[in-house]
Amino acid sequence: MTELNPESYVQSNEMKMPVVGLGTWQATEEQIETALNIAIDAGYRHIDTAFVYMNEPAIGKALKKFFDCGKIKREELFIVTKLPNIANDAKYVEEYLKRSLSSLQLDYVDLYLIHHPVGLVNGDDLLPRHENGKVKIDVNTDHVAIWKAMEAQVNASRTKSIGLSNFNIKQIEKILKSARIPPANIQVELHVYCQQKELRDFCNKNNITVCAYAPLGSPNLTQFTEVLGGDSSRIPKLSPLLDPVVLRIAEAHEKTPAQVLLRHLLQLGLAVIPKSANPDRIRQNFQVFDFQLTENDMSELNALDKGKDGKMFTIGLLNGIELHPEYPG
Repeated sequence: MTELNPESYVQSNEMKMPVVGLGTWQATEEQIETALNIAIDAGYRHIDTAFVYMNEPAIGKALKKFFDCGKIKREELFIVTKLPNIANDAKYVEEYLKRSLSSLQLDYVDLYLIHHPVGLVNGDDLLPRHENGKVKIDVNTDHVAIWKAMEAQVNASRTKSIGLSNFNIKQIEKILKSARIPPANIQVELHVYCQQKELRDFCNKNNITVCAYAPLGSPNLTQFTEVLGGDSSRIPKLSPLLDPVVLRIAEAHEKTPAQVLLRHLLQLGLAVIPKSANPDRIRQNFQVFDFQLTENDMSELNALDKGKDGKMFTIGLLNGIELHPEYPG
């Protein structure tokens, strides 16, 4: 295994993504500047956000402050954002990337992802719903056409690389067949209970890097689902941070369970984007380069995979999304 260090990255063609990034999902405007400041001081150079997180303006404000005072240079950071479900149409791609760039106060992002294969009806509401609570789906979602519009954003220098999020193998294959610029990265739910081995193998064969979101599980997912009006009863009651195997390995290495979970994925060759607004945990989540899991540790952690039964981001999150013809399953 190649030795991991704070400057390690996963690479696809010219894209070099730092292996540990700061996830910002659910991070509030009040939390952003402090979290980013601590993360950059700790060594993070990869920041992940999305249009639907509604925190791009706060991130942009903080970044401009850091750039202006010389804390860090733009070219030292790898910044990712994503096309929202309501813009899953070729005619909206450029508009929404420009909106993200304006909010982030940037000329370009390093990676732009299609956030989800399912399209929702465009409008001011990020999660448009019918009176019965089901999301308003746009059944005419055309991934190939959207991808062509994504490629145009690379040509226009608004993003250096493009990729996908939450797509399945069949959907990725369809894009690969027609792509002039192949996907550089896919971001998917991936943790010790949901290890996505088939997808990882497919992406490895096709030179697509993989970034794991929710690498520690998602402790706040149930609450967030209920806020969105989803069905939290569909979320598996799983907590990787409390798994006895993880706890035992953490104790043996004198590390936190979170550090073991992140190190496991790093040693599988993945990038990770743990989210935290807690200063100590932000620092701890980057302190994963000074130890190595043994072959036995890795085997035990690999054996915890539950396949689809370990997937936490289920259809319960957005009621009705499973009715879309491109729902990834």
